[in-house]
Amino acid sequence: MPGIRKTYNLPIAPSRGAMKGLTLDASAVSSGLAFLQSELEKLDPLLREPLTNTTYPRDINIESGGGWVEATSAFNVEYSVTGGQADGVGGVQNAIRRIQADLSKDLYKVLPYEVAMSIKIQDQLRGAVTGRSIEQIYDDGIRLDYDKYMDINTYLGQSAYGTTGLLNDTNITAASVAAGASTKTTWKDKTTIEILNDVDDAIVAGWAAAQYDNSAIPNHILIDPTNFAYINRTMVSVNGYPAPISILKYLLENNIAKAKGVDLFIGECRFCTGAGTGSTNRMVCYVNQKRFVGMDVPVPLSRVMTQPNVGTGSYDSLYMSNIGQVKVHYYEPFIYRDGI
Repeated sequence: MPGIRKTYNLPIAPSRGAMKGLTLDASAVSSGLAFLQSELEKLDPLLREPLTNTTYPRDINIESGGGWVEATSAFNVEYSVTGGQADGVGGVQNAIRRIQADLSKDLYKVLPYEVAMSIKIQDQLRGAVTGRSIEQIYDDGIRLDYDKYMDINTYLGQSAYGTTGLLNDTNITAASVAAGASTKTTWKDKTTIEILNDVDDAIVAGWAAAQYDNSAIPNHILIDPTNFAYINRTMVSVNGYPAPISILKYLLENNIAKAKGVDLFIGECRFCTGAGTGSTNRMVCYVNQKRFVGMDVPVPLSRVMTQPNVGTGSYDSLYMSNIGQVKVHYYEPFIYRDGI
């Protein structure tokens, strides 16, 4: 009848007794109640990736370009003069001295990085429904793997291929830091001045080995995260400072490099933990400039090919990069100090 509305009750539970819990039988599922229940979920769109950290771009100069080469090279020159420098007084010597140059070339290995991904066609189509691309997830994973590879290549090298990194070069002789008043070498057992002496001794050792060339004063120091946290959080009262400052700030403002006009960087590197002799923590001190140390990446990471694979019903993609080893051009200002 006009003006009269009919109402209908939707049976959601058996009529006998109280409803103790929602149960879904086959008819309920087919009627859409299962879909209704899933709609009550709150979807978190954030995809939580693995926790990680890479620091290689901070600690080494990387030069791109060159193509699919098998090695990179660098030229060196050594000078010598006939006779001695004491014989160089004009008008006195019997014979004019002659300059000589000895040219040499260093070769560095370049190794290909390769990784592939395979995406089923139905997974690509499902991405249009879910709004989340499995291809993008795989791409992010590959780039994460690449960064971790670069980290290891920078600090430790690839032992299977006979290369080393910033922390374990066999051409650099490691020495232990001096013991403090506590008779221990570890920084947590040393005074602020004793820690500063360890830093200055490493800088001066590199500077002296480089014939006191001011361009070769070390400007980059890597230590383990535990010691970095300790010197950053530990406050000390020092004459000349109106308030307590951290050991880290004191080191950065009072080291010998700073006195020579060089800004010193002290940073944490997880690979320094246990890298020293006897599994002690290692401090690495060097000149972080392209002239002194670097690494070539002749071909940056890129997707080089994608093709359908009928046998697996997927699209297969190949990612490649060409990566060189760490190149230390001057070993003189490169210092290892263990036991901190």
